[in-house]
Amino acid sequence: MAKKISSSDASLISHLKEISTWVSSVQDLDKLLELIIESAARVLKAKAASLLLVDRKSNTLFFQVATGEKKREVKEYRVKMGQGIAGHVAETGKPLLIADVRNDPRWFKEISESIRFETQSIACVPLKRDSHIIGVMQIIDKEDGRPIGENDLELIEEFAALAALALGQAQNLQEVKREIQDLKQELQVRHEMVGKSAALEKVIADGLKVANSKASALILGESGTGKELLARLIHRAGPRKDKPLVVLNCAAMPETLLEDELFGHEKGAFTGAVARKIGKFELAHEGTIFLDEIGEMTPGMQAKLLRVLQEGNFYRVGGNIPISVDVRVLSATNKKLDEEVANGKFREDLYYRLNVVQINMPTLRERKEDIPLLANHFLSIFKEETVTPNLKISSAAMDKMVHYDWPGNIRELRNAIERAVVMGNGKEILPEDLPISSTRTNYPGLQVGLTLEEALNQFKKEFIVLNLKHTSGNRSKAAKLMDIQRTYLSRLISKFDVRDI
Repeated sequence: MAKKISSSDASLISHLKEISTWVSSVQDLDKLLELIIESAARVLKAKAASLLLVDRKSNTLFFQVATGEKKREVKEYRVKMGQGIAGHVAETGKPLLIADVRNDPRWFKEISESIRFETQSIACVPLKRDSHIIGVMQIIDKEDGRPIGENDLELIEEFAALAALALGQAQNLQEVKREIQDLKQELQVRHEMVGKSAALEKVIADGLKVANSKASALILGESGTGKELLARLIHRAGPRKDKPLVVLNCAAMPETLLEDELFGHEKGAFTGAVARKIGKFELAHEGTIFLDEIGEMTPGMQAKLLRVLQEGNFYRVGGNIPISVDVRVLSATNKKLDEEVANGKFREDLYYRLNVVQINMPTLRERKEDIPLLANHFLSIFKEETVTPNLKISSAAMDKMVHYDWPGNIRELRNAIERAVVMGNGKEILPEDLPISSTRTNYPGLQVGLTLEEALNQFKKEFIVLNLKHTSGNRSKAAKLMDIQRTYLSRLISKFDVRDI
């Protein structure tokens, strides 16, 4: 039975009650934990205090916050479950009060010796949430040299309870935010998978079949066909729907940056790495990761991804502790990966890992019966944004859209409707309001007398002008339609002296 706190500590308990109000008022979790630890050290007049959290994926504890003269150095270390005083408390869930650590066989002296911090006594208590150990709090030595006593241990338990409460509320808030975001995404998916064509119905049916399996799926299709929407539908319809869906576009990302995004890094791993970063794979634990534009991965990055898929674990950049994850992988590309494999540009073993199930998204020109439904769907969205409730699409404008080939697919259709709503008369969308041509290109054709280079340059210029007109001069959107980098498009615009778009 816990010993009753003495009257001499009553004023300190009132201070604890004051601190408890921070739990609901401070939004920054790290700042709140620092306040709790610093208050614990100050109230107990300790040389140092620290809070370690359990990392279940690596089965270790890491220093989340610390005080004392070596607070920066100590945060570089991790402790294995069961190792040392902190590891023992985290494993057993029972507090420990050690008067002289040198006489205790559980003492893990390597950290103190490495950072040159002399330690004599330690009080360590567990942090619990719903009967689970989520971390520990420890106090090291008294400033005046007195030993840490039983009353001190009871006070530490009060501070630990506050820290556990703060962590629990932060986790609850995070879960609520994720649920809200997931619901928004689910609503978005349900509303944007618009159409009744046989081609779309088949894709949705295939997606629902895939959702109820653990198989990796590769979604193929042109840019703007809705590959990410299908990935979200698969995730939301499957058994992992209550876990995270993490999306990462692999295009236009250098290998080092992509590795950092996927796997995260440890503090000090490279210049500018001032804190530990959790990567996308770790964030997607027990959920789904969607890797868009997978065909853009470099060979080196392909090898690293394959290793994760084979072994189920990875290392953060600059780390030496394996992180185990359970993640379902969905991927997508607008490239023909089988041809990329044949040409040696994409690893065959990775291709087969990703391509357990393949789903092909139809282009908009393959499901033209859905164009009126999609056009009116986007119109309803933009009517609400612009407060033009009576706006409609003229039959001539609809006819023009149905007979257009839509090289940019649904994304281009959405942009065309948005532009027509903004630039039209506010009553009816007319054919001339749509930034589309009746044919896919205005290129005049081959001309005798041009060199091959001149003919190619002429085509490139016409092609750039056409896409810029489609996007009302928006270079970022035009670059997406052309499947090139915006910076490269800007260089071409300067090279060919494209003006007045």
